[in-house]
Amino acid sequence: MPSLQSLKNRIKSIKSTQKITKAMKVVSTSKLKKAREKSEAAVHYADKMQNILIAASSLICEEFEETSLLKNNSEEKVQLMIVVTADRGLCGAFNISIIKTVRKAIDDLVAQGKDIKIICIGKKGYELLKKNYGKYIIAHKDGIGSKGVKYSEACDIAERALSLIHDNQVDSCHIYYNKFKSVIAQVPTQQQLIPLLKEELKEEEEKIVNEFEFEPDKEKILLDLLPKNLKVQIYKALLESFAGEHASRMTAMDNATRNSGEMIKKLQLVYNRTRQAYITKELIEIISGAEAI
Repeated sequence: MPSLQSLKNRIKSIKSTQKITKAMKVVSTSKLKKAREKSEAAVHYADKMQNILIAASSLICEEFEETSLLKNNSEEKVQLMIVVTADRGLCGAFNISIIKTVRKAIDDLVAQGKDIKIICIGKKGYELLKKNYGKYIIAHKDGIGSKGVKYSEACDIAERALSLIHDNQVDSCHIYYNKFKSVIAQVPTQQQLIPLLKEELKEEEEKIVNEFEFEPDKEKILLDLLPKNLKVQIYKALLESFAGEHASRMTAMDNATRNSGEMIKKLQLVYNRTRQAYITKELIEIISGAEAI
């Protein structure tokens, strides 16, 4: 039978934990609202920009394609992977889910005989990957989003990726992040950034695109917009990951708070029964002693 003091201490400890989880839920709820607003605006802008570039790239000549970020190397011997995770834990399966996707992708690429370079954004991703895949990690950065995700942070990451592309150190670039779907659902997502994915236009879309007038010409526009699009797509991924992190943490802390409440109720019941048992035992001893006298 547990002692009353040990039960008291345990109940007190869980109540303290419950206060912390409540506070963390409130903080994440507050941050989530702002993060969602920025994320939704960025997603709309990034998707529109991507569609315009895909449409414009469908009209360019093959010679230009070979000297731009549109270049499609069928071998793609070296792939750059930008992995976006959180700096902290206590957010459910948020970090683990995207790392599982990344690990599978790495194993598949290695099995195909391809080389990999990884840039880790977020402390947790680096910690989870460095043991088994540390030799592929060329850079890691944490602290992003500590005061809200900034476009300049996305630009720094994009510039590193562009320098590797221009130096012919990598052939393609993909970003892995948790896409914000809802407060209770974040989807591990892989997006190809370089080369730009080209899609076949529908007949109606082709007619619309052919009516566009480009000033200056399409090639110059693409040369200017492709690097900017890379920065915008990375910025979008960071914002979505940031929103997903707080949504996941809010849900995890809400569940932890409710579980703490249930544990406190159960322990309180055990405490009352134990206390009653001790009182009954003492009464029996007193009565037995009185009868003996």
